[in-house]
Amino acid sequence: MQTRKLGENGPMVSALGLGCMGMSEFYSGRDDDESIATLTAAVDGGIMLLDTADMYGSGRNEELIGRTLRGRRAGVFLATKFGIVRDPGSPQARGISGRPEYVRSACDASLRRLGVDVIDLYYQHRVDPAVPIEETVGAMTELVRAGKVRYLGLSEAGPATIRRAHAVHPITALQMEYSLWSREAEAEVLPTCRELGIGFVAYSPLGRGFLTGQIKRFEDLAADDYRRTSPRFQGENFARNLTLVHHIEEFAARKGCTPGQLALAWVLAQGKDIVPIPGTKRRRYLHENLGALKVVISPAEVDAMNAFFPAGVATGTRYPVAMMAALGR
Repeated sequence: MQTRKLGENGPMVSALGLGCMGMSEFYSGRDDDESIATLTAAVDGGIMLLDTADMYGSGRNEELIGRTLRGRRAGVFLATKFGIVRDPGSPQARGISGRPEYVRSACDASLRRLGVDVIDLYYQHRVDPAVPIEETVGAMTELVRAGKVRYLGLSEAGPATIRRAHAVHPITALQMEYSLWSREAEAEVLPTCRELGIGFVAYSPLGRGFLTGQIKRFEDLAADDYRRTSPRFQGENFARNLTLVHHIEEFAARKGCTPGQLALAWVLAQGKDIVPIPGTKRRRYLHENLGALKVVISPAEVDAMNAFFPAGVATGTRYPVAMMAALGR
């Protein structure tokens, strides 16, 4: 397995991580046995970085990972998140909390569900605009001092917030959506991370599966698949974005790889400080994703891909309006 350093002063991790969210929620269909088999295959295949959050499946995802890692903790770099608060009585209702007391209780709950003594990387999932970032990161720092957390991270935070947080305690990683069709990070966030020596973890590097070419029609998405609520997957946006994927398919055919492998190879080629974490709950897609590590694209090929997939080319926002409001704070 190829490795990359997560930030200037962070740990070495596998060049490719595994996003575990879809194993428990959002992408329709849940098969814990296949998910456990996928997690096991990932670790056996050299993937060190496993990414989850306390809100995925309302804690069930952490529990699933905890069961899988029982007796296999060594060699795994475990990342989880806090900050998005769900209402048990209304699963679709979401709040955001960065209150110090909540940070502490959320960490203890995650440790119990994961069945571990320490979390390797603890992210604030979304920034709470009602709580100064200094207070939230201050509470996270206490967790490091208590030996409950090793490294700190932020997710979808804006440049100013990243700087303020980093001044309180070194931020090891910034997680943000990044792919051929989601390149907003290149404007300010990625340069900020590089200036400060913060690693960059790219989630949804396959465009929530769209860039694999496997989704041809809106109807291909199950009725309970949350992508149906995403503007990029709706109406004319879907049709326009599908034409972009045709370019990837043609390029991949010439390279002798799958469209998904090409899309991942492009992310990997954007810098050694970037670690993509494609999500999957099936072994066959895991093995396909691992194959991306063998796909080498030259600077000229990167330029060619950028030409047909320039920043901002995707039609539609990354999330619905309400969720977009929580990004970049």
